[in-house]
Amino acid sequence: MAEPQPFMGLVTFGRRPHTRDVTGADVAVVGVPFDGGTSHRSGTRFGPRKIREMSLLLWGYNNPLGVAPFDALNVIDYGDVESVPVNIERTYANVEREVSAILDAGVTVLALGGDHSITLPLLRAHARRFGALAIVHFDSHPDTWDSEYSGQPYSHGTPFRRAIEEGLVDTGAYVQVGIRGPTSGLDDLEEARHLGARVITIDEAMAGGLPAVLQEIHARAAGKKVYVSLDIDAVDPAFAPGTGTPEVGGFTSYDMLQLVRGLRGLDLVGFDIVEVSPPYDHGDITAILASNLAFEFLSLRALKKGER
Repeated sequence: MAEPQPFMGLVTFGRRPHTRDVTGADVAVVGVPFDGGTSHRSGTRFGPRKIREMSLLLWGYNNPLGVAPFDALNVIDYGDVESVPVNIERTYANVEREVSAILDAGVTVLALGGDHSITLPLLRAHARRFGALAIVHFDSHPDTWDSEYSGQPYSHGTPFRRAIEEGLVDTGAYVQVGIRGPTSGLDDLEEARHLGARVITIDEAMAGGLPAVLQEIHARAAGKKVYVSLDIDAVDPAFAPGTGTPEVGGFTSYDMLQLVRGLRGLDLVGFDIVEVSPPYDHGDITAILASNLAFEFLSLRALKKGER
């Protein structure tokens, strides 16, 4: 039987088999449909489902990288971790438990969010297996605030501060890329730098060019276990409007594809794509971009497998 058209059949990421049996898998696509950490527009709980739907448009061969990841890898769609909309800590526990079990089986996790708060339990699970992680963090916001709401420690603006405090991050190899826009105060970006992050603002990235950004990422992260966290609002809202806290003046879709492809050669151990909010999307362009960025990560993982 011929491969079904994108408008036919059941929806899993890239039409990979849906299973919770990770035996023999190389990569598990895991949805975390949680937006209880959002400070502005909600809706990212619908992100994993929509990214999966748009992934049906992926043909399978990555021409720039010269690899067919679905052929080179055994990719499964694990489904979603149970999210509790009114309880962020219980959701965290579910994510950490299930992702830890997948990693313990030797399987790479590609996580689809959800808001950026979900990165903290993902980092907890990965650091438990790999130790303190080099972090490549694409975003328009530093997400290193101490608290956004009356002393509450967890939100989508706090995951990297909490991760640093918990010793999950190798701060000598933590790079934030694309930071921009107004902040609540003069010291917000300086606070991120004080915590150890190398903050590459959008102005610096555009002035120096993407090759210079990638050169610095490689210089800091080479030889380390690297986790990539990609907030879709790193991309300009002209190209990715479907997000909760958009900031103008960001990367184009092409820029972001080039940045992800440029991570080739690093020892990538985990990846998340967060903050896709379908209720604010137009023509699904944000979800289409997110599914393609996930495909790029799978391509990098396939190249890594082939180089062993």
